Amino acid sequence: MTNLTKMFNPDSVAIVGASNSEGKVGYIIVNNMINDGFKGNIYPINPKDDEIQGLKAYKNVSDLPEVPDLVIISIPSVLVNPVVEECGEFDVKNMVVITAGFKEIGGEGVERESELVALGKKYGINIIGPNSLGITDSHSLLNASFSQIMPPTGNIAFISQSGAMMVAIIDWSVTSGIGFSKIISLGNKAGTTEIELIEYLSEDDETAVVICYLESITEDEDFIRTLRKVSYKKPVIILKSGSSSAGAEAASSHTGALAGSDVAFDTAFKQSGVFRVTTMDELFDVGLAFSKCPLPTGRNLAIITNAGGGGVLSVDAMERYGLELVKFDEETNERLKAAVPEEGSIKNPIDVLGDAPVIRYKESLEAVLDSDDVDGLIVMICPTASADADGIAQALVEGASEFDKPVIAVNMGGPTFENANDVLRDNGIPTYVFPETAVKVFDYLARFEAVQHRNYDDPVEDVDDVDKEAVEAIFASKRRRKRHFTW
Repeated sequence: MTNLTKMFNPDSVAIVGASNSEGKVGYIIVNNMINDGFKGNIYPINPKDDEIQGLKAYKNVSDLPEVPDLVIISIPSVLVNPVVEECGEFDVKNMVVITAGFKEIGGEGVERESELVALGKKYGINIIGPNSLGITDSHSLLNASFSQIMPPTGNIAFISQSGAMMVAIIDWSVTSGIGFSKIISLGNKAGTTEIELIEYLSEDDETAVVICYLESITEDEDFIRTLRKVSYKKPVIILKSGSSSAGAEAASSHTGALAGSDVAFDTAFKQSGVFRVTTMDELFDVGLAFSKCPLPTGRNLAIITNAGGGGVLSVDAMERYGLELVKFDEETNERLKAAVPEEGSIKNPIDVLGDAPVIRYKESLEAVLDSDDVDGLIVMICPTASADADGIAQALVEGASEFDKPVIAVNMGGPTFENANDVLRDNGIPTYVFPETAVKVFDYLARFEAVQHRNYDDPVEDVDDVDKEAVEAIFASKRRRKRHFTW
């Protein structure tokens, strides 16, 4: 496995292209490193200045008093490769190339990137980029990126092939209550790929779940092999864009990526235990659940709600996802009868009524979670005039802490639940606005529990002497004839 420890937890960082001019990328990165609290040595590199933002500047990387653990490059593209060569001679092993102007522009950019790839291999440098917006690690306080905001600390690792998507998510995360361990802008993937990063993150103690936005997949066979090794350790969730022909063409022009066959990728994901999602909402909804919840041991779900309509929608969604609505045993029914008025319902989904006080939620939750038949619980709160959102949130936190089962909250509203959502998410309970979302993420939790116990036959390893050119020729012929593939 590629050693990327010092990429994300460096003791020293050099910024090539560091600047005193506000607005320049080199200024922003140095400013981020200083103001976001990085504890290691920061070395600005710029041949024109002796001091940059109060730090001593150096003319070249080779002038530094030590070999930096990480080098960030933000200079014109025609100057990048000579600096990479210098770094290689100086024994630098980790590098992020922010600069654009490589294969994504075609022509000479393709040749320039090929040279960059060769230099990385020659000197054994882990290169992220080019055309990257950088990387962040909230635990080591590393903000080596073009984003001006350090994301909140958490346990979600986000790999993005789009730099713009990366900075948008960082900005959104500040108000969403979602925290990240690492955020990585892949850029053109001239060196370190999503495969190596996912493998590294599967062993990272600070990361609970890996989520990815990808426009292309590197080396399909290695991708499947690697993910089969890591997918039972940690959930890997991928939003693969370019599923339409127009989207594939747009992806190619964006990062110079070959988007490939969407059907083939879909099959590869299923074979390797990866979860594929289709929207950004789904990517982060599912990521949030895995970052907060313990895994269920089955697919048996219970629902507590103060709104009958929400319960009905949940049951409809459960049927679509193949989840089981628990039928409570006699002991659980008796405890629920004592907690819920006759006007309500103790039949799953449990209707605690619109006027439900905190104690009614608390007693119902404890009765349900204490049942061995229940693998997980969704609790819905509609903001009626008598609903104590903050009190119910605290009751959920206290009740859920006694059981090793996933509890998912559906706070069906906006401003009423701002504080409650913060309390719940800070204490390991994911929150959503709509019941269907909660049911969907529980399905993913249950599916990953099954992946952890899955046995694979590996056709890639077991089949010898495959004539890949002949296979490709067959597929090419079918494509020319506009034949459809089924799997």
